[in-house]
Amino acid sequence: MATENAPIDAIKAQQKTNTDQSTALASLQSLITTLQGASTALGSPDLFGGRQVSSATPNSAWTPQAATNTPMGSYTLQVTKLATAASITGAPTRSNTMNATDSVAGLTVATLPIATPVTAGTFTVNGQKITVATTDTLDQVFAAITAATTAAGSPVTAQYDHTTDQVTLTGTGEIILGAANDTSNFLSAFKLANNGTTDPVTSAGTLGVLNPFATIANARLQVPITAVDASGNGTFNINGVTISYNVNNDALGAVITRINQSGAGVTAAYDPSGDRFTLTNNATGDMGINATEAAGGLLGALGLTTGTGATLGRGTNAQFTVNGGPTRSSTTNALSAAALGVPGLGVTVNSLDTQTLAVSGNTGAMSTAVSNFITAYNDVQSFIDTNTAITNTSGTVTTSVLSSNREVQDWGTTLRSKVFSAVPGLTGSIKQLSDLGIDFTSGTSQLSIVDDTKLTAALTNAPSDVAAYFQTPYTGIFARFADYTSTLLTQDAQQQTTLTKTNSDLDTQIANIQRQLDQQRATLTASFVAMESAQSQIQTQQQALNSAFGTGSSSSSSSSTSATPKLNSA
Repeated sequence: MATENAPIDAIKAQQKTNTDQSTALASLQSLITTLQGASTALGSPDLFGGRQVSSATPNSAWTPQAATNTPMGSYTLQVTKLATAASITGAPTRSNTMNATDSVAGLTVATLPIATPVTAGTFTVNGQKITVATTDTLDQVFAAITAATTAAGSPVTAQYDHTTDQVTLTGTGEIILGAANDTSNFLSAFKLANNGTTDPVTSAGTLGVLNPFATIANARLQVPITAVDASGNGTFNINGVTISYNVNNDALGAVITRINQSGAGVTAAYDPSGDRFTLTNNATGDMGINATEAAGGLLGALGLTTGTGATLGRGTNAQFTVNGGPTRSSTTNALSAAALGVPGLGVTVNSLDTQTLAVSGNTGAMSTAVSNFITAYNDVQSFIDTNTAITNTSGTVTTSVLSSNREVQDWGTTLRSKVFSAVPGLTGSIKQLSDLGIDFTSGTSQLSIVDDTKLTAALTNAPSDVAAYFQTPYTGIFARFADYTSTLLTQDAQQQTTLTKTNSDLDTQIANIQRQLDQQRATLTASFVAMESAQSQIQTQQQALNSAFGTGSSSSSSSSTSATPKLNSA
């Protein structure tokens, strides 16, 4: 049976060969796919037209950009004015005073309606530490100041004036405020600072501020709002956009958010330190802001109308020159190609300065793409050379896994032809690989960059010629390899499919032969069993005969003599 198995062994050997070839073709397929991707990168329209731009000014904060095919060269840009946004600065002191009377006995530190919340800790007056807790009343803090400074012999009294909305510290000489180890911000929260004289120290500004979280009616606005209906509804208009509000239901902060999220194109903000509002255009440029409403409305209470003392600061356009040319203008500091007059060039400026912008080809990206193509090409050729090689060493011939595959060998030859031949019809300086400093390594099918200087010069000074070499339709390197690698991938896949099917057919042959061998084994086994059974029966019969007739010759003879029958006389 071992001899009869020889055909199966031969078929399995063929299957292994087929599997090895299929595996090799799959590896080659992956390398060809990489080559196809590398050649596709060389065909990208942005590759050789790509530009990089930089400023000659060290650490420049300008942000230049250059689009594909921006004219290369140097552009000197002088910015003489930056674009700004128009804004309305509202009148100050929009809120009620911190307290309605001079008495501060009922004001708790934690809930003071001032711009900066007071933190617990200590602060210093004339060298004396005063401790403040957020649960203290302001009257208790004032009393602590007096007690501490009087005990030290330099008494200071603190008093609040509701008419000026300020706190005043009065002493017998110069008052020295603060120390390096203070832990409370009480002094700065009340806008108290040393004045260098013996005069009393008074808050640098009013103290009371609005509460943006309260409804408009309860936000501590100093000016009452009367231009509303019986339910408290009112409207105002900014840049032609109507904003509605309800003094009883809407928080002041919610109305500010509503303005900012509307289509008015402005940003409204409240500055508690100055107790005033501002409206600022979201777009820069020489344009105004139009804010209108009926008399007695919310905008008037916020100090954002002309009659309340608001002031309009018009926006400005950026002004600049390019290469000493006429003055140009832009409503934004993001100077576009149209504003600069240079196709594809843009720059965002943020300072008055003169800078030179250099636009050049993106040689880094180009060089990388060319190197990737060379590497991918060499990988394919190296694989084909290695796996189709046939060597003869001292009369011993050694084959490789694809040695018998003439088609794969032809792929390598065709690839060399496509990469080596010149591109016809070109008029530029680059017509073949050698013009880029690229050539075959002597005696091999491998490409290499033999002249880096030549390649860099071509990519830097003649990117359009390089682009024509790689990207000319139908005949350029990209077109050649895009088409041919697609063909190779199809043929490679077909060969793998054929080998897989062949192995499947061989599996069927093995199964058929194995079935015949199994039948033959069964027949031989049955015959052998029958033979052994027959032999066993014969042996049994022989033993029976021997037992019946004797097993020795002498005893047979004796028995024969003594057993001779006698005739009876009848």
